[in-house]
Amino acid sequence: MNIHEYQAKELLQKHNVPIQQGIPVFSIEEARKAASQLEQDGASLFIVKAQIHAGGRGKGKTIKSGVKGVVLAHSVEEVTKTAEALLGDTLVTIQTGPAGKKIERLYVTKGVDIEKEFYAGITLDRTRNQNVFMVSTEGGVEIEKVAAETPEKIVKEWIEPGMTLHPHQARRLAFALGLSGDVYKKAVQFIQSLYQAFEASDATIVEINPAVVTKDGQFLALDAKMNFDDNALYRQKDIAALRDETEEDPLELEAGKYGLNYIKLDGNVGCMVNGAGLAMATMDIIKLAGGEPANFLDVGGGANVDTVRNGFRIILQDPNVKAILINIFGGIVRCDRVANGIIEAVKDPEILKKLDKTPIIVRLQGTNAEEGKALIDQSGLDVISAVLLKEAAEEVNKALSS
Repeated sequence: MNIHEYQAKELLQKHNVPIQQGIPVFSIEEARKAASQLEQDGASLFIVKAQIHAGGRGKGKTIKSGVKGVVLAHSVEEVTKTAEALLGDTLVTIQTGPAGKKIERLYVTKGVDIEKEFYAGITLDRTRNQNVFMVSTEGGVEIEKVAAETPEKIVKEWIEPGMTLHPHQARRLAFALGLSGDVYKKAVQFIQSLYQAFEASDATIVEINPAVVTKDGQFLALDAKMNFDDNALYRQKDIAALRDETEEDPLELEAGKYGLNYIKLDGNVGCMVNGAGLAMATMDIIKLAGGEPANFLDVGGGANVDTVRNGFRIILQDPNVKAILINIFGGIVRCDRVANGIIEAVKDPEILKKLDKTPIIVRLQGTNAEEGKALIDQSGLDVISAVLLKEAAEEVNKALSS
């Protein structure tokens, strides 16, 4: 689960991570009041940030007004005008794609006098099965670019499972940033507090880009990104309440209600699979057949009538789907039971109407695969069965060519 920048900063502040002062707003009038409040607190410079679940806001632009997603303002009036231009418009960044995302909330912050920018991030290093804390002197730029072009500028400390970040590790990270004196001490505390926030919140990613040293010697989080483990939200109810469903794909939300793992893609072949690994392999098969996957859909271990029917319902809401490939491995669930589920689902009048002439290719392998194929072949429905992945790929190719 993702949250907005202002929400991440509020959460980090609870764990004593220093942040710049800011106020979230949802209207033009609220933006004006927020800027006035910050001005009374001594602000003479303001930053207005669009709040969407996507990076690259500072470089992205809105469709109607052409305003960037992060704007520097020098007065309350400028903040108000910027809010008027941003709210309700659609921001397009490198991460949103051409469709962009609608701006429904802003974050008005106090401007700071920056001396130096850094990067700090924490995530799970799956190659070592350990959390890794990363810092870099190259803050304020895309960390992916730094990793690709100058990887030596990213310094890492790995944390043993069941243990926390040790003080000596925090000191090494702060020293790697070239800091000394009082700022060095503040950076060490910042790093320790940031890791505490990561652990306590069941986060999967915490990213501060940039963290800054100000002219008056403060070490602050100027931006913040946090993602969380969905499987841990049952014990993080306060964090779960921060979810903004307007930022999520409606089909993905609907699929979640049925217990389906669905991610919409831009292709023309819908796929329904049991198991994430098999789903990835199925998408490769689709590409090899000359198509493009329209979605990732994992129906899990219990592919019954209801899950298959709901899977069809989700897939068929995408108008780009020209064929559907169902790829099931019968391990936990028997293939003949899955075949019956597919037959019953396809007979559903609502599904049948939406299917129209969309070809359906079903590949069953594993327990009772032959029985499942026989049921599909004898059903009288316009469903093509396959046993091998190669056969499924060939049928997908034929379906797209016809």
